[in-house]
Amino acid sequence: MDFRSKRAAGIIAQVALLLCSSYGTTGEEVCDSTLVSNLPPSSFRSSSQLSSSHAPGFAKLNRRDGAGGWSPLTSDRYQWLEVDLGERTKITAVATQGRYGSSDWLTSYLLMFSDTGHNWKQYRQEDSIGSFPGNSNADSVVQYKLQQPAIARFLRLIPLDWNPSGRIGLRLETYGCPYTSDVVSLDGGSSSLVYRLSPGPRGTSRDVVSLKFKTLRNSGTLLHAEGEEGLGLSLELERGKLLLLLRQGTSSSEPRRLASLGSLLDDQHWHHLAVERRSAQLNLTVDKHTERIQIPAEFSGWNIEQLSVGTVQSRGSQKPVVSKRNFHGCLENLQYNGLNLIVFAKNKDHQVTTMGNVTFSCAESLSVAVTFPGPQSFLQLPAAAAAASSSGGVSIGFQFRTWNKAGLLLTFDLPQEGGVVWLYLSEARLRLQIHKAGRALLELSAGSALNDGQWHSVELNSRRGRLSIGVDEEEGGGAQASHSFPVAVESHLFFGGCPAGDERLTCRNPFNVFQGCMRLLTLDDQVVDLIIVQQKQLGIFSNLQIDMCGIIDRCSPSRCEHGGRCSQSWTVFHCNCSESGYNGATCHSSVHEQSCEAYKHNGNTSGHFHIDVDGSGPIRPQLVYCNMTEENTWMVIQHNNTELTRVRPSAGVDQHSPHFDYSTEDEQLLAAISQSEHCEQELSYHCRKSRLLNTPGVCVSEGSPFSWWLGGPGPGRVQTYWGGAQPGSQQCVCGLQGDCVDPQHYCNCDADRIEWAEDSGLLTHMESLPVRSLVLGDIQRAESEAAYRVGPLRCYGDKNFWNAAFFDKETSYLHFPTFHGELSADVSFLFKTTASSGVFLENLGIKDFIRIELSSSTQVVFSFDVGNGPLEVRVESSVALNDNRWHRVRAERNVKEASLRLDGLPVATQEAPADGHLHLQLNSQLFIGGTASRQKGFRGCIRSLQLNGVTLDLEERAKITPGVRAGCPGHCSSYGSLCQNQGRCVEGANGFHCDCSLSAYTGVFCHTEVSASFKPGTTVSYTFKEPYELSRNSSALPSSIYHDMTLRGENVSLSFRTNQSPALLLHVSSYYRESLALLVNKHDKLEVRYKLDSSRDAEVLRSRVKSLADGQLHTVSISRRTHSVSVQIDQNPREDFNLTSDGEFNAVKSLVLGRVHESDDLDPELSRLASLGFTGCLSVVHFNSISPLKAALLHPHTSPVVITGPLVQSTCGSSASANPYAAENTHHLSDQSGSVGSGQPLVNAIRTDSALIGGVIAVVIFVIVTGLAITARFLYRRKETYRNQEVKGVKQEDSQDFPFNNQTDSQNVSTGNPKEYFI
Repeated sequence: MDFRSKRAAGIIAQVALLLCSSYGTTGEEVCDSTLVSNLPPSSFRSSSQLSSSHAPGFAKLNRRDGAGGWSPLTSDRYQWLEVDLGERTKITAVATQGRYGSSDWLTSYLLMFSDTGHNWKQYRQEDSIGSFPGNSNADSVVQYKLQQPAIARFLRLIPLDWNPSGRIGLRLETYGCPYTSDVVSLDGGSSSLVYRLSPGPRGTSRDVVSLKFKTLRNSGTLLHAEGEEGLGLSLELERGKLLLLLRQGTSSSEPRRLASLGSLLDDQHWHHLAVERRSAQLNLTVDKHTERIQIPAEFSGWNIEQLSVGTVQSRGSQKPVVSKRNFHGCLENLQYNGLNLIVFAKNKDHQVTTMGNVTFSCAESLSVAVTFPGPQSFLQLPAAAAAASSSGGVSIGFQFRTWNKAGLLLTFDLPQEGGVVWLYLSEARLRLQIHKAGRALLELSAGSALNDGQWHSVELNSRRGRLSIGVDEEEGGGAQASHSFPVAVESHLFFGGCPAGDERLTCRNPFNVFQGCMRLLTLDDQVVDLIIVQQKQLGIFSNLQIDMCGIIDRCSPSRCEHGGRCSQSWTVFHCNCSESGYNGATCHSSVHEQSCEAYKHNGNTSGHFHIDVDGSGPIRPQLVYCNMTEENTWMVIQHNNTELTRVRPSAGVDQHSPHFDYSTEDEQLLAAISQSEHCEQELSYHCRKSRLLNTPGVCVSEGSPFSWWLGGPGPGRVQTYWGGAQPGSQQCVCGLQGDCVDPQHYCNCDADRIEWAEDSGLLTHMESLPVRSLVLGDIQRAESEAAYRVGPLRCYGDKNFWNAAFFDKETSYLHFPTFHGELSADVSFLFKTTASSGVFLENLGIKDFIRIELSSSTQVVFSFDVGNGPLEVRVESSVALNDNRWHRVRAERNVKEASLRLDGLPVATQEAPADGHLHLQLNSQLFIGGTASRQKGFRGCIRSLQLNGVTLDLEERAKITPGVRAGCPGHCSSYGSLCQNQGRCVEGANGFHCDCSLSAYTGVFCHTEVSASFKPGTTVSYTFKEPYELSRNSSALPSSIYHDMTLRGENVSLSFRTNQSPALLLHVSSYYRESLALLVNKHDKLEVRYKLDSSRDAEVLRSRVKSLADGQLHTVSISRRTHSVSVQIDQNPREDFNLTSDGEFNAVKSLVLGRVHESDDLDPELSRLASLGFTGCLSVVHFNSISPLKAALLHPHTSPVVITGPLVQSTCGSSASANPYAAENTHHLSDQSGSVGSGQPLVNAIRTDSALIGGVIAVVIFVIVTGLAITARFLYRRKETYRNQEVKGVKQEDSQDFPFNNQTDSQNVSTGNPKEYFI
């Protein structure tokens, strides 16, 4: 390198170092220079001054000039201090100080900014906090760094509170740096800028446009980007909102809306706009809010060829576009991909064309608004007396904007005690009433939906006996009427409300006060100067903010989550959560459980349920079927084809590729699989001359599979194994078991035989589920036939629901990363303990915190601080919470309120401050079961802990933490009560199940009745153990538990419904000719006949309850203890009887329901009755621990029961409407996995892909013939009676045509069809 080069390099390095020194460590420009200290006194203004030595020019930080600072003449909230910085400046911080050597200082204040000295805008922290903290003495400096820098020329400080022992006193400083910008003004007529891009290939597919704009007009086109064939995107203002529109040409079709962002953008303040496009992905930013938008596919190769600003200019057109839709206002720093288009326009660059009246400055029209924040706000103005007396009329005009549906806009008295005029809003309509002496003389109404936040113009005119009101007259809104009395202003007009404590009643307001903004007030066509009003030279006012409109759109962006609809008033917003699936003040918390497991533990039974796998998270609820008839609770998710579907050769078709669309979205589906303990999906293939995986033979190398399936996330990954095999094995289940039809292959179908074969099994590798599609390849040969079935996705278990940890010491705890729930935070968990207090959860910040604790044995407390001071929400329980049973806690905090739920108790809420801090700012570790101070720890179990829908893995963390154990057994103490009707709760590692073996009921909670319809020939005979079995040592089945042969008492219960009388309900016999009979006699009353002594006649116990053969359901309970017998029928009083026999029922032999065939030992009357049988319905029959009817219907092959005649399972005990879960059906997969037959599969609702007409006709004929055969067989079987031990069910005959059954899913089985047993 030569000397010159070295010298140049050194200079460059020094310059770079010098430039870098002006930037901070983050690379951002340092912007903290003092802005006020060097300003002349003329740059300061104030509302008033106590004296010349207290003038605003002395209000400079750390100065002692004059009286040491500024003080106004009076100390109230209408005072202000204003600073003119000379030009628009970037302001980053503000510092305040009291007046030197005094007791005068501010404790809080507001900050306002403006470009012009009018139309002030209040600076807010976190978009909500309006006030800034002040000083605590006269000398210390309190500096506040603005969260977002302000760009303004004028700053105004408004005192809110001050030292109560002094008065307002202030010195201040602001910090920042110069702000440079390029500005252009468009007049809304024909003015615009057009930027035409250079032809040729683009260097990048990324487009970025950024600018600032300000306007008073609520509609207009800001930008239009156009490409080939007129395809373009527009950004337009519509009613103060920014719309992103897609245009197909500039004049033909209506543009399509893609997005809407922002609100109240017509407030004549600068708003930042940025658009970034990458291919078809677009980020749209307005001020601080960004929305990500997927634009249509036609934009994938779209390039911008022309960018028009302020109008929609057709590409190639040179004429200016004159339209009311053009933008009227100012633009600043307009940049496209880093190019400053305003600078191009100033320099008259050939790529930028200016059209119409374009100026490079921002001239703003003066429009002074006034804000009525309420509730004591009003403006009183004097009437123009001369005009009122001369014309005898009135003309008043103004504009207003509000969110409230109701409020007084204007009132005045009529002259000569003529009454009062009220102009007000009601139900968002403008109404006028004239009252006199308590009655309405005239009423008018006009307009609608006037609470939309837009500016609306109002005109009230009375001339020559005609009174009219007009609203937005450009839109034609108004009303008028004739009147016979003078309408004029007597003395004063009152806008917005009335003075408080008006003893003379010069202003009466029976309506709500007005909260909103007004501007352009005119009285008799003369504009009211509100600046003079502010200077108290005209009229009287209270609680007004003059020269600003303080309207805030609390619904933009919406704080309502999960699609909740936002509405608002002036002070608050409301979320309508209906149809969203969520609840709470901001629609944050899900109303649905997160799994079928959770529904079961709420006491629900099988059915369709919405589950929300991530609670308050972004994944939407999904509708699934929960099958709770087994020990495991199954979640079943259907897809569009779970039937067995046949595939036949088709000309020109080499592969068949069915796709499966599930009833839930992909994100929901994958989340449900992820949180389940086990998932499975049946995959079966029936084949004839149709190979499957092309598995190798013994001496044959492995070939490419003919068929495969895709499963897992997205479109799925290719899988080359079949149901029942292992991933990557390229085998079927028979290959693993070694029982394929051809040992040389690993799949039955790969044997390529002419006979029908099948490869079926369950897919259980969860990472490969669900099945997305199949590709079936060997179907093109003429003799090839196949059928496939992909079952629904079935999952059980909820890893989140049972995730638990046990804390055995007060000093033990788990810690996790910081909880981030700035605007919305919800915490839910279950706990059980024997301790009376302890902290469940705590997370701290510098000042903020969140904590949930058991404060006493009956109280849970949710406490937090987001900067407004600590708040607490408490729930008190009437029962002790340290009962070692599970209790559920759900706490939520959002921008509107905090809430706490405990079990099923009423929710407790605490409203958030209306103008308070919003963000919860935490920075320490999250402690579970303890606190950072290691005090007040929790002893007990915490389970299923979720924060904002995310489950914390307590078990994994507990495994490595001393003093904490993973898991928490003991669930029957909490859930055992769900087991009904003598069902027994059985503990499981995760959860419980109900053992119904000792109950006459069945179902997941032993709640489903077991009922059957009897006909005269029906008999159910239950045989107790034979005498010789007494010596056997064999285990009895649940339905045939052995009891001692001699009974000194029994408990008998059943329900029945019949119209037959007399009728035998139940008969129990013994080997010693002793018996018990339960019957309805000829008088429709119940009789209990005990014969406990074979040498004596039966003792008859007759109930006094009548009309038992009325076809209604009746429940009977009989209890005997030796000689004492009690009978209970329905809800009637219990009846007690005494027997005279010895009280022992010896050698019990059998129990019979229905017709009794062996009647030799019966007396003649009972024998005749027993031979008639029983016609009606019996339900939940129980004899001690024996349930004979349940054994006959549910366990006929494993119980000592004999069924004779037709026995039809029914729901005689309760209708389907009364108990929708009465019939629960179990879904079983085919038991024929891997079987081989010579026939073809039976296809239910078959979907034939090659629908040949001849094949259809053949199938129809075959179905008819088969139906006739089945009907004949059915009629024949009705005539036969067999013992149950000989019955094996209706067996599928081996058929060469139909060896396979198409299984039906559990939720599709009709519960209304009774099951008949013909034995």
